[in-house]
Amino acid sequence: MNRIDRRFAALKAAGRTGLIPFVTAGDPSPEHAVALMHALVDSGADLIELGVPFSDPMADGPVIQHASERAIAAGTGLADVLHWVAGFREQDGETPVVLMGYLNPIEIHGYERFAQEAVQAGVDGVLLVDCPLEESAVLAPLREAGLRQILLAAPTTAPERLAKLCAAAEGFLYYVSFAGITGAARLSTTDIAARVADLRAHAAAPVAVGFGVRDAQSAKAIAGFADAVVIGSALVERLAGAASAEEAAERTRSFLAPIRAALDAG
Repeated sequence: MNRIDRRFAALKAAGRTGLIPFVTAGDPSPEHAVALMHALVDSGADLIELGVPFSDPMADGPVIQHASERAIAAGTGLADVLHWVAGFREQDGETPVVLMGYLNPIEIHGYERFAQEAVQAGVDGVLLVDCPLEESAVLAPLREAGLRQILLAAPTTAPERLAKLCAAAEGFLYYVSFAGITGAARLSTTDIAARVADLRAHAAAPVAVGFGVRDAQSAKAIAGFADAVVIGSALVERLAGAASAEEAAERTRSFLAPIRAALDAG
């Protein structure tokens, strides 16, 4: 069991819903990247989804696109992200870290090299939006090194393919709550509750729900039928422009604390 598996087992034993905040690595400031990760944990994060900045995203909305642009302009690259994870691990050896991004930076870095360096840094899994299950053979070195490949399912996923995703799921299965990009201000829990219940009944891993979760109310609604809630764009938007590590930490706490409380109250 890696950290992701252990954390979800602990959440299940405690009857708690996991909170997975997403932030873009290097935004709002590369100097405060490690401090921000610790602030996420201090504010109630069970897992961290760390976005690897990329110039040509296909699933991210304007908020995360702009965060990636700022991080890239500040010089953030994949090597920096791995360095920050290693720095985070100096004090936190338990909180799972999943890198979210796209295939190109890993392709350029080299699959075997990335796998080795990611595991050494303390990364636990990868979510690569543009590497579907059918083309994931290229990620064999990552899985062989112990990294979990986080797969995506959506409302538009055909039943036959959904069955394959459920069978192959590891770490957790990420259910995209609607057909669209991150940050959209629409979320109908009625439409997705039945689908998530079916996924949880058949998936070989827990199910986390993301896209459209923006506040304590929407997170609590999702918590009624999911193993974890992913919240990204609203947090990234809140963090934009924070001028110091202290300010970023305070913005993180003020944003996540009500969500953590809502999840625990449910």
